[in-house]
Amino acid sequence: MRAPRDRPPTIHDVAAEAGVSKSLVSLAVRGDAGVRAETRARILDAADRLGYRSNPWARSLARGRSQTVGVLLDDLRSGYHTDVVHGVEDAAEANGMSVVIADGRRDRDVLRTRLERMLALGLDGVVIVSGQADADAIGDFARSVPLVVVGRPVGLPPGVGQVSNDDRTGMRLAVHHLVALGHRRIAHLSGSARPAAVARRDSYRTAMHELGLESHAVVESDAVSLIARVADGAAGAPTAVCCANDRLAVDLIGRAFDAGVPVPRSLSVAGYDDIDLASTLRPTLTSVDQPRRDMGALALKQLTDMLAGHPARHEVATPTLVVRESTAELG
Repeated sequence: MRAPRDRPPTIHDVAAEAGVSKSLVSLAVRGDAGVRAETRARILDAADRLGYRSNPWARSLARGRSQTVGVLLDDLRSGYHTDVVHGVEDAAEANGMSVVIADGRRDRDVLRTRLERMLALGLDGVVIVSGQADADAIGDFARSVPLVVVGRPVGLPPGVGQVSNDDRTGMRLAVHHLVALGHRRIAHLSGSARPAAVARRDSYRTAMHELGLESHAVVESDAVSLIARVADGAAGAPTAVCCANDRLAVDLIGRAFDAGVPVPRSLSVAGYDDIDLASTLRPTLTSVDQPRRDMGALALKQLTDMLAGHPARHEVATPTLVVRESTAELG
């Protein structure tokens, strides 16, 4: 019996072609035990002749699980976000799961809309890679599906899993590195009021205080004026800068070049995130490396644990400092 040409072959067609029951075909194409080798070969041969392809999505839904998770991220262009996604994907594949990805475009309303659409697909759970997702919206959706957030959104509700980087330890590593190089006038270039940026700024201040350098602690938000002070040789101008993220550090190095301030000879610069550009920039950028792929894998593991009935938890990943050419001993 051949399937009509105007429709794709079904499991019933394969069963008729191989002379077996539909349930036996289902076991054979899934690779389950309980099917004799010669019978499995006959079924798979029949499926191949007919051009039959099983539908894992439909099979999963029939079992009450899609074996598919969503990843909703802030910005697909960001190396940080894509590295976290790769960590989720690798861990999901190792667990026999698939991943659906959506880009929130750094917009809360878009993030919420994309999350709604993801949940409509019947996904088993969602990993949200964002520090600015709406906590109320997350709480609403968490009532229907397990959610794990990678980042530090404000007011994350109970019942939602979280994986974050130890921002305080990371910034402390950068400050201590610069002090070990002989720097005392170390400024901090801060970029936003988001929780991660605030934690890094506060850690900078704490580290400077602990090292007895609080009189030299200066938080800057304007790279132009900071570089102008260094270029003019102003009294008390910093000899080193800890930046809240690598984007700020890259911009600062560019402005230093334009102003004739050599990095690191006249100004050492340390970043945070260790994006891909950090190793290709000249000079290469000293930066705090968040274990982004590990954070993605931790998020997927927590999601599968929640699916198995375990409670949500907050896991913190430990960063390391990658020393490159943009920092040097004070001359």
